[in-house]
Amino acid sequence: MLQVSYIRDNREQVLERLAVKNFKQPELIDEIIKLDENRRQSQNRLDNTSAEANAAAKRIGELMRTGQKAEAEQLKSQTSAWKEEIKQLNEQLNTVEQELQQKIVLLPNLPHSSVPKGVSPEENEIVLENGEKPALPTGALPHWELAAKYDLIDFELGVKITGAGFPVYKGKGAKLQRALISFFLDEAEKAGYREMMLPLMVNEASGFGTGQLPDKEGQMYFVGQDNLYLIPTAEVPITNLYRDVILKADELPVMNCGYTPCFRREAGSYGAHVRGLNRLHQFDKVELVQVVHPETSYNVLEQMSAHVQGLLQKLGLPYRVLRLCGGDMSFTAALTYDMETWSAAQQRWLEVSSVSNFETFQSNRLKLRFRNAEGKTQLAHTLNGSALALPRIVATLLENNQTEQGIKVPEVLVPYTKFEWIS
Repeated sequence: MLQVSYIRDNREQVLERLAVKNFKQPELIDEIIKLDENRRQSQNRLDNTSAEANAAAKRIGELMRTGQKAEAEQLKSQTSAWKEEIKQLNEQLNTVEQELQQKIVLLPNLPHSSVPKGVSPEENEIVLENGEKPALPTGALPHWELAAKYDLIDFELGVKITGAGFPVYKGKGAKLQRALISFFLDEAEKAGYREMMLPLMVNEASGFGTGQLPDKEGQMYFVGQDNLYLIPTAEVPITNLYRDVILKADELPVMNCGYTPCFRREAGSYGAHVRGLNRLHQFDKVELVQVVHPETSYNVLEQMSAHVQGLLQKLGLPYRVLRLCGGDMSFTAALTYDMETWSAAQQRWLEVSSVSNFETFQSNRLKLRFRNAEGKTQLAHTLNGSALALPRIVATLLENNQTEQGIKVPEVLVPYTKFEWIS
């Protein structure tokens, strides 16, 4: 959530940056500024009237002690009018604050100055490419056929049990999944992250704190009887650990990670491009979250990107890094890097990670602050990244490592899988 004071003091810059995200309601900025002006005027009137009433109450006490009861009674009659005015001003202030809140949560985060303009993924900026695209043998298969051939994943059984997008992992497929999770968590620990085990459902306040609500409620599974949401990513519970928290400066950076299943409705996702593991309603992911000092957040973003790239390099997967354009960025992010691996059998790039800096957008919603060197509280910056989301990693590992003898397991995973080949 943007800070009202920043919007008020930087109207033109806010409009300019929102245009990069193709924001279509510029009039909302002036509505917010006007509501903020009304709020401040109401607050001033309330403060002044309350001060007069408090001074009168003190004066009444002095008059009663000195025996000036008539003057005291006269002043009491005036305080009744002040009390009624204070009540009305409180109601007026509450109304304008609620309206202001309803308006400001509609604004997306401001994109960083490096974010390119654009309206679609085709306009994302390629930052780098790494690795050689493998040349597959004749008759190479896509991962969904490999999964069936080697009895690794059963998509139809998942449909029977739950529905489309809920695969069943079997035998070496399940062990490969578990190996990747352990590998990602161990690598995160080496990088200084603390592992967390987290609830898979969150309340509305948590969804609001990280920006999923009210923006993405249609993509989340909702448990209506209990008013809870299944998490779309571990980012939500990990970041909300620090909701309404004031950290000490020497506690920064806070570095946490967690493995969770993730649940996304993905409404309207159909066609060949979502076949197999390409897009699921339930999938596994290891998430990295940092809470940092504002002065360091963009250095931290580069470090998190490098960490994800290191995982892909160790797995031997060719990948590229994209800087997302304004039209392809999330509602909450100020700058996002996407990492994509090359699917050799499908002959296309598959997104496997997003690493984002939210600056103060989430921390303002969360009231997540730290006490700086001067002893004053200020909003921290929050970042998160997938390290990594498993489905498309599994897809590209199966496809890119297929041979006539079977599927070769990356060397770095063998200590976890206890097998070198899927055959």
